Amino acid sequence: MPAVSRYRWIICALLFFATTINYIDRQILSLIKPILDQELGWTNEKFGYVNSAFQGAYAIGLLAFGSFIDRFGTKIGYAVSIAAWSVAAMGHALVATIGGFFTARVALGLGEGGNFPSAIKAVALWFPRRERALATSVFNSGANVGAIVAPALVPWIALTWGWRYAFVAAGVAGFAWLAFWLPFYDVPEKSRGVSLAELALIRSDREEASARIPWRRLLAYRQTWAFIVAKFMTDPVWWFFLIWLPDYFKKTRGLDLKNSWVHLVTIYSIVTVLSILGGWVTGHLAKSGWSVTRARKTGMFVFALCTLPFLMVARVGDWTAVMLIGLGGAAHQAWSANLYTTVSDMFPKNAIASVIGIGGMAGSIGGMLFPIYSGKLLDRFTASGNVTAGYTILFTLCACAYLATFAIHHLLAPRFEPIKLTHGAGPRF
Repeated sequence: MPAVSRYRWIICALLFFATTINYIDRQILSLIKPILDQELGWTNEKFGYVNSAFQGAYAIGLLAFGSFIDRFGTKIGYAVSIAAWSVAAMGHALVATIGGFFTARVALGLGEGGNFPSAIKAVALWFPRRERALATSVFNSGANVGAIVAPALVPWIALTWGWRYAFVAAGVAGFAWLAFWLPFYDVPEKSRGVSLAELALIRSDREEASARIPWRRLLAYRQTWAFIVAKFMTDPVWWFFLIWLPDYFKKTRGLDLKNSWVHLVTIYSIVTVLSILGGWVTGHLAKSGWSVTRARKTGMFVFALCTLPFLMVARVGDWTAVMLIGLGGAAHQAWSANLYTTVSDMFPKNAIASVIGIGGMAGSIGGMLFPIYSGKLLDRFTASGNVTAGYTILFTLCACAYLATFAIHHLLAPRFEPIKLTHGAGPRF
């Protein structure tokens, strides 16, 4: 990679590792669910409520951190976020009841709310518009790597030393990352490692800085609502995978914690490779002369189509199901990376973290409701002796979510072009 682009890609690597740790933390509970099923005796519905507590807190954290980061900057915002979630992760090791896990998940959700607003804003500060989809895909692939590492590492830690040590290890990893972030990261203009040529490239399509935009003004724009609706409708799909896949393989295919990890690792390995490719494709099309709108929308429509194979998951063998889930999961992550990038395509940098926070809150609300629905549905079908039918319904909902969302998103934001935020109450919706 040429020297002109080296430093900002190091920044991207830091964002990648933070997101990796973030998603390891999120998966630990679902991976140790078989152990906790015996210790706590909770139902699928109660497990769903505990995960919904995380989502509800995460929604609040996203909204609060979005404003906090736009006001105090990415360096401070990210540091506060990862310190808070690392403490909360280790706090899981101190609880032994359903109520204790409920409280620990709330604390974790509040802390993790700063991850994506910080990362998306850092990308907007460090990358010109034509490179943002790829940069977002690279750091967002940390979610997939975390999903690969977690099922390979967490069961081993839990079965060797006990499940509490898995949470402690996750917290320690967060503080280790913080030791690199604080001395290394700053805005491009204050970073010693940035050459004049690289700084010129970063500034090549920079808009003028301006004051922070209040939420009420942002909500007056259809483009904000395009992101809000898309996050609400598609984020629950990814949370469904993170929360329920270990249980799905055990309950419908007889694969316990020791035997299902290889399937989970394979799924997220597929997701990691293909999702980065998805982020690269739209950037490549834009560099080839396509408009940003045409490139992004073409990619997002194709990614939406690639989730339709979820309809067949319950009807095929174990490894075919792995391939179909991997393809659909990759499509989700590529979709998500481009969806995040549409915010920086349309909004000025001083509004990006706030819009990401608002939309992320909507995604978390969807992610809060879906586990409750999933738990109740699975308990009902488990009682009737046909849990596979319950999972079939859930996979069908996941398959249909993206095309419906694409249509709504297109109506609300037909073009991805920079908008000029007004100083009054904003445009009529």
